[in-house]
Amino acid sequence: MSTQVHANLTAEQVTQISEELDEPEWLLETRLDAYEALDSLDMPDVIRTPGRDWTNLDALDYETLVDPLEWEQEKDRVDAESVDVLSWADALEQHGELIEAQFGSIVDPQRDYLTALSTALFSAGTVVYVPEGVDAEDVKIRTTMNSRSLFNYTLVVAEESSSVTILERQTTGTNVDGEQYYSGVVEVAAEENSSVQYGTLQNLDDDSYNFQVKRGHADTYATVDWIEGNIGSRLTKSNVETRLLGDASESQIVGAFFGHEDQHFDIASRVWHEAEHTTADLVTRGVLDDAARSVYEGVQDVGREAWDTNSYQRENTLMLSDESEADASPKLIINNHDTEASHSATVGQVDEEDMFYMTSRSVDPESAENMLVEGFFVPVFEEIAVDELRDDLDDLVVERLRE
Repeated sequence: MSTQVHANLTAEQVTQISEELDEPEWLLETRLDAYEALDSLDMPDVIRTPGRDWTNLDALDYETLVDPLEWEQEKDRVDAESVDVLSWADALEQHGELIEAQFGSIVDPQRDYLTALSTALFSAGTVVYVPEGVDAEDVKIRTTMNSRSLFNYTLVVAEESSSVTILERQTTGTNVDGEQYYSGVVEVAAEENSSVQYGTLQNLDDDSYNFQVKRGHADTYATVDWIEGNIGSRLTKSNVETRLLGDASESQIVGAFFGHEDQHFDIASRVWHEAEHTTADLVTRGVLDDAARSVYEGVQDVGREAWDTNSYQRENTLMLSDESEADASPKLIINNHDTEASHSATVGQVDEEDMFYMTSRSVDPESAENMLVEGFFVPVFEEIAVDELRDDLDDLVVERLRE
């Protein structure tokens, strides 16, 4: 597995990337440590259900997909008043000490093989710094991948009593042919009484492989909310996670996906309740057509000191084809009796009674099914407070239905 990448990856190449980005010595050492750890690290854990491994990350041809020194992208950053939304080089120059303190403190650079690979090779970076007391909306990060592979890193730091809403888009450029590999790591540090809402809309080319890890730490009275829309890519392996470290901290993870042809989604959401009076809500809805496949795992982990916990989870998948496949594995790990928690998951096809009701009123079957699919996503759309993200995701769902 690892020798595939090592065949065209050297420590000299890792050093060259760091030098081209004019990085400090500590960051080069972090990259090289991640590179050296590749031999001993396993692939990320994939979701397993009895008798089946749904996702095979070892089967990807990383030697062909990953060119360490060839990266090309279009990065459009839109900031808000009093908020720094910076390229990696500018952020290191202006906030070097902050980055040194935060980098790798939330997502372990050697968490697994693919995360370490991203740590060693990332070339596309953005830092969002929200000073104390600042309220900001409409921060945007638009990434267009114009190379065979792209490794992206994003750091968000929201200081005490601040708030920020971030919308990230990921697409593939028109001049990229063949298979591609996109890797993204996001770290969010939400300090006391701060609020971060991070929305992602992934619409990469159907010939791409997509690996992403997003993780946030919420301090006392802080909120970290995630919105993740997955429409593109051939294979997506996504982990969205929050650690509720401070009393009365909160997190919501909202997800939506729509697969067709032979797309495969491996999606995991996880929340750790580690303090008192914490609240979490996990909501995911997906639709599968053709021979698309999905597997979802949601975990609510309530620690021993997490008194007065509220934690809820629901996942629903709608299958439009007899050839599509889906599975869901919601889990509760409860180590404190003072907890209100629930989880649910459903997998099924379009309701025959609903179809009959609509077709009996002169709605043709295709239009009826499309209307039911749009209605199926409404509970997720209602949870998305960012109007632009909600509208864009709705437009992509409608576009997919017309294909």
